[in-house]
Amino acid sequence: MKLTLMILMALSTACVALWVAMLLKSGQEESLAAAYARLFGNTLKIDEHRLKDARNAAALELYSGVAHTVMKLFIGGNHEKAIARLERENEALRNGALAKAGILTLPGHALRRSIPWIGEGPLYKTLQIRHIELYGKKNAEYMTHGVLAAVCSYGLIGFGAALALGVLLTALETGIIGYAILGVGPLLAAAAAYSIYDGIRAKTARRREAIARQFPNVVSKLALLVCSGMIMDRAWNLTAVSNTGEIYAEMKKTADELNQNIAPEAAYGNFIVRCNTKETSKLASAILQNLSKGNAEIGDLLRQLAYEAWQDRRHTAKRDAEKANSQLMGPIMLLFLSIMIMIMVPIGIMLGGSAGF
Repeated sequence: MKLTLMILMALSTACVALWVAMLLKSGQEESLAAAYARLFGNTLKIDEHRLKDARNAAALELYSGVAHTVMKLFIGGNHEKAIARLERENEALRNGALAKAGILTLPGHALRRSIPWIGEGPLYKTLQIRHIELYGKKNAEYMTHGVLAAVCSYGLIGFGAALALGVLLTALETGIIGYAILGVGPLLAAAAAYSIYDGIRAKTARRREAIARQFPNVVSKLALLVCSGMIMDRAWNLTAVSNTGEIYAEMKKTADELNQNIAPEAAYGNFIVRCNTKETSKLASAILQNLSKGNAEIGDLLRQLAYEAWQDRRHTAKRDAEKANSQLMGPIMLLFLSIMIMIMVPIGIMLGGSAGF
């Protein structure tokens, strides 16, 4: 047992020593990478807070008087203080206060630059593709570096600290607590590091699902406008500003690129990369193939795409309903058992009393 604890303590010491060595190795490049990632992350949080505040304000406009006060308690207040704090931090980062980026991720940035298979391997490429979808090519590199550094840094120090604490408590003979921390602690540290990576995957998946849900409405509007005689660029712009949502935001970006005289092939190609769904790829490819053929053929293609999109939407809705029904079986059975217990227990007590037990 002592030999096992010594080996685990050596492994813990190696992890912590590597983390400290990477921290000491960190220089200007690591600090700048951490600052860029923190700056962009703060900007995203500010945008999310403002969007949530706008939605809450729109919801509160439906109420007045006492109802307004009550609903405000449920919906919540605004994020003005949080936004102001993040803006102050961003301003400090822009002015060169790199310490505002924190030191916890610096070892991860140094490790990423020191070991090629971390900084250029499959994990990096996967994260970069997902960040391109979420934030575009311009900001994808900053976010990829930040997330990869956080995974490496938090995973390394968390794993080492959990092992050290478990070995210490086990050596002090604290009973099952030491063994529990020794067994579960490193797993929790690894799970926490993985959750950072998995959070990006989940966010990308939710975004793709939202785009797929919004696509039938988008392609139907485009088909209606184009078939009525409107040119594609005008129809695209009107559809982009007609609603809010992930696909509409991406259409606005594409419209801005076209207005800046970026080649249609590049603008629609970026749209395909950012959305990364088969539906949007079909739409953009159809538009590119028919730019020189006028509205007659593209109108027919858009109508066909709209029909296929609504058919897929119906099939998806049916699958979701079947999945929801299967998930409800568990709670329904528990409710049924609870009702049976509530009925049978009093009956049993009454029968027992009448029998003289």
